[in-house]
This record gives sequence, structure tokens and C-alpha cells, in this order.
Amino acid sequence: MDRYPPIAEHGLVGDLQTAALVSSQGVVDWFAAPRFDSPSIFAALLDHDGGGYLRLAPEHPAGTCKQLYYPDTAILVTRFMSPDGVGEVMDFMPPDRTRTATDRHTLVRVIRAVRGSVDFTLDCRPRFDYGRAEHELELGQNHAVFRSAGIDGHLQCTFPLERDGKDVHGKVTLKSGESGGAVFTVRASGGAAPAPPTVDGLDEQIQEVSRFWQTWLRQSRYRGRWPELVHRSAITHKLLTYAPTGALVAAATMGLPEQVGGERNWDYRFTWVRDGSLSVRAMLDLGFVEEATAFVHWLVDRLREREGKDEPLQTMYRIDGSPDLPEETLDHFEGYRGSFPVRIGNGAADQLQLDIYGEALYALNEGCEIAHQANFEAWQALTRTLDWFADAWDRPDEGIWETRGGRQDFTYSRVMAWVAFDHGMRLAEYFRRPADLDRWRRARDAVFDQVIERGWSEKERAFVQHYDGDVLDASLLLMPRVGFIAPGARAWLSTLDAMDRKLVSDSLVYRYDPAASPDGLRGSEGTFSLCTFAYVDALAQAGRTAQARYTFEKMLTYANPVGLFAEEIGPSGEQLGNFPQAFTHLSLIMAAKTLDEALDAVDGR
Repeated sequence: MDRYPPIAEHGLVGDLQTAALVSSQGVVDWFAAPRFDSPSIFAALLDHDGGGYLRLAPEHPAGTCKQLYYPDTAILVTRFMSPDGVGEVMDFMPPDRTRTATDRHTLVRVIRAVRGSVDFTLDCRPRFDYGRAEHELELGQNHAVFRSAGIDGHLQCTFPLERDGKDVHGKVTLKSGESGGAVFTVRASGGAAPAPPTVDGLDEQIQEVSRFWQTWLRQSRYRGRWPELVHRSAITHKLLTYAPTGALVAAATMGLPEQVGGERNWDYRFTWVRDGSLSVRAMLDLGFVEEATAFVHWLVDRLREREGKDEPLQTMYRIDGSPDLPEETLDHFEGYRGSFPVRIGNGAADQLQLDIYGEALYALNEGCEIAHQANFEAWQALTRTLDWFADAWDRPDEGIWETRGGRQDFTYSRVMAWVAFDHGMRLAEYFRRPADLDRWRRARDAVFDQVIERGWSEKERAFVQHYDGDVLDASLLLMPRVGFIAPGARAWLSTLDAMDRKLVSDSLVYRYDPAASPDGLRGSEGTFSLCTFAYVDALAQAGRTAQARYTFEKMLTYANPVGLFAEEIGPSGEQLGNFPQAFTHLSLIMAAKTLDEALDAVDGR
């Protein structure tokens, strides 16, 4: 067992309230419950010795390990091929269909011998509360209960278990055609034990979960050139959405590094306004109206509840809408391959990031038919927010990348301020609702004039990161998408050319150059995958179709074997950062749709 397998060597399973990562070695090395942002139960990915894991795999996996998803589902299949036989582990979590928060979550692991004879070994070593809480073990013949403070973990198997201290170990030999399994269920302390699994019952669960995902995916309207990757991104979006509220987490994990051994290790299990806002357009484009609707309602609730506060919106929230995300360090975790510190919570929640107002209005405008369902009180909250913002937009802030090196007049933040007023005016006219349109128009035009005058660098012949420098910034790739500038404008094409020179490396795109624009953190980082897909989107819009397609196709070679992307790509093509990242998969959907339309135009379709 590799102490720290590559980040890309994982698949994701989930039940729409939480999720787990399963490595290609058959190890569940990340799982938090009962919610995405709950304390971990298995976190060996962040500390092999103290984080905990659940391994179920052939005893001697000397052969080849490969992963795939059962077609059009979130059922992960890990295959082990050796001279003695071929074995499979099928991992899934039965999706909760009630949309009601629950303390009960089940991870099902079905094992099969496909050819020959396969010896499977199980090791279950839970470490509750990020490895900080002790647990007691109650062991039966085929079942075990791990009891910790406020939470129990029930492990039930179709084969015998034995004690290993306060953990358990098990073995079973399966011959071709035979199957078995292990089911790990967590719930609040004192709850009744789940029913023991049977081979037939496990097969029925596989069929039921398959039907759920395949039925859901049939809503998709996508008929473009990359259906498998687009649909995998849609399923990943669904897996990363907390069903009880409709909030989208940025990623399933925390603490995975942007540079191995570095300090850029953040907790991404929260809902960023900007990530969720992009999801509205992506989901509507694919035909998933329910998911888009849920996030719009979540966003409107955030606008209403903070009305009258100094800042009506916060950068990020917990999935239930709570604004409290205190950041602390887990000093007892060594971090992925020594990448310390490991942080929980996120201090960037308290940053000033003025772009979020534009992203919120972008989401509401893109989903205007959904937003129409909001009541008049919600509209009043929106108008008061924009009235306030008309006096508050012209301030330095920390920017979209959440830098910790001091506030600047970030160009992207100003562009999104323009979006806030422009899209607010569109909504008022669309709904025929009362609004101070003259005030919003004056603010919109003032922002535009300022960006044109101060956000442009004659030296680079490009729009730049902030007003006091000449640093390029990939966030500005969204300028034509949000309507600030025409995709064929000379100033924009010149900006694209400058980004080609300064930010693009073999089709991969850096956010910016930290050496040229210090961000208050040590070390470097990889290229940002969402920026690469945004680059494809911008190229396609600008008519550079051949370059856009080649860039897109090359980017797809960096996907992991099951079509998932982490936040970044490192110097050797390795995936870095939290995994999988929702923003990256949303930008993949966006780029694929734009590129399809551009190619169709070239082909005369």
C-alpha cells in the first residue's frame, strides 16, 4: 500500500450529502461524515499513520490496478489483474433522495472474482474527528462497531472479521463468479445497527443505484463531441452538491497541496459564491434545471439574510448557509507527502472580494426564469444590495485568488462590479420591477471607464491584474463571457496574445506569476485547470477555433483515468490541489459547449 498515492489515482463516490475518495489500490483514504464539511473518519491521504483508512483489495496486488466508472453512474469499479486472477471492487454510496439532512451515511464495497481465484484482504482503521478522538471496538463474527464521541461506525461483511487492537482485519478467497462485500455505515451514537448485507442484496443495491444515476443523466441535452467527459463532469457536480440546500462545495477534500511540500493547502469543502454562480449556466445548458434552481434559491437566501450588514455577501459559506468558517491548523497531521500545515475552515471567508457581487448577479441573470420564482421581498433585498454597492465598489480588495499579500485594485473585481450593475439592470427590465436604474447605470459606466483607463497596460498591450502593475492574470479570460468586451475586439485579441506569451505553458494556464505579483505565501503552484478551460472558451469565442480545439484536446490528456480533475496540474503533469474540483469541471462544461458551437459554425451545421 502506497503511503501517499498520487492525487489523480482516485475516484469519487458520494450520496449527495457527503463523499469519499477511493484510491486505485482499493483504499478509502478520505471520508468525512455526516456532511462534506464534517470531521474526517478516514483521512490517510493527509496523514497515513494517524488519518485512518478502509482498505479492501487483493492481498497481493502485484499486478495491474485500474479504475473506471460503471457507465453513466457514480459507481466506481477498481480492477486488480494478476497471474492468479482478476478481482473487482465496486464502490458506491446509495444516494439520499429525501433532500433532508441525515446522520446516516453508507459506503458499500462489493468484491468479485472475475477470473481465477482472488484473495481479498480488509483492514478498517477509522480515526474519528480528524484523528483526534479515541474509539472503542465491539466485534462480532461478521460485524464490528466503532464507537466514538457522538458517532458510531458500523462495519458489516459477508466474511469473518478479527480484532487488530481497536481496528479490524478480515480475509476472504473468492473464485471466479463469486462475490461478497463490506458495508460501512456511520450514524449518530446509539442508533440501531443496519441490517446485515447479503450477496443478493448487494447486487440489488448496485442495480438500484445504477438506475438512479442513469435516469438522472438522461435529462442531459448535451449532444456535442465530448459526451463522456461532459457527463462525467455533470455527475461530479451532482456528487459535490449538498442536496438538502443545493449548495455546491468547491471540492470534496481539504489540505491537498498546490505544491507538494508547500504551505498552499486549503479547506475547499465550502460553497464559494463564484463557483456556484458558474454552475447555474452550466447546469441549465445541460438541462439540469433542478440543480440550477436549488443554487439560485440558496443564493437568494444569502442575499436576504445578510441585508443591512457591512458587506451583504460573504465570499464563501458552509453548505447550510452558515457564514462561520474559522480557520485552524491540525498540528498532528503531517500533510500529504509532508505538505504542512493542514488547515480546516477557511480564513478567506473574511476577505473582501468584491467580484462576488458580479458573480451573484451573473447567476441570477443567467437563471432569470428561475429567479422569477423569488418573492418581492427577495427583489427588494437585491435592489438594496446594488444600491449599497453603487457606493462601495471602488475599493481595493483581496481579489478572486484570495491572495494574502494585501489589497489591490484588481481589474477582475472591477469587471465583475460592472457585471453586477449591468445584469441588475437587465433583471429589473426583464421582471419589470422597481429599481434605481439611473443610479445603477451611472455606477456601471463609471466602472467601465475606470477599467478601460486604468486596467490596461500599454507595456503589455493587455488588460492586467491590477491597476498598479503590468502582471497578467487569467481571471480576465472571463471578460468576453460576461459581456464586458467583444471577443473579437482588438484590445481583447491583444490581451489573449499577451496571455499566450506570459501565462500559457503547452496549453496549460497559470493564474498569474507570484514572483512578479507577490501573494503573501511561500512557494509556487501549478497551472490552474479551470483557467485552461476558460482559455479554451475565450479562444473559441475569439474565432481561434483550431487553437481552441487543440488546447482542449491536450488538456483532456491530463484528466485522471476516470475523467476527474484536481485544481491544478504540476510541472510533470501530475494533479495537484483539492480533488476533484467543481470549478474545473464546470469550466470544462462551459468550454466544451462554446467549442462545439464554434466548430459547428466552421462546419456549417
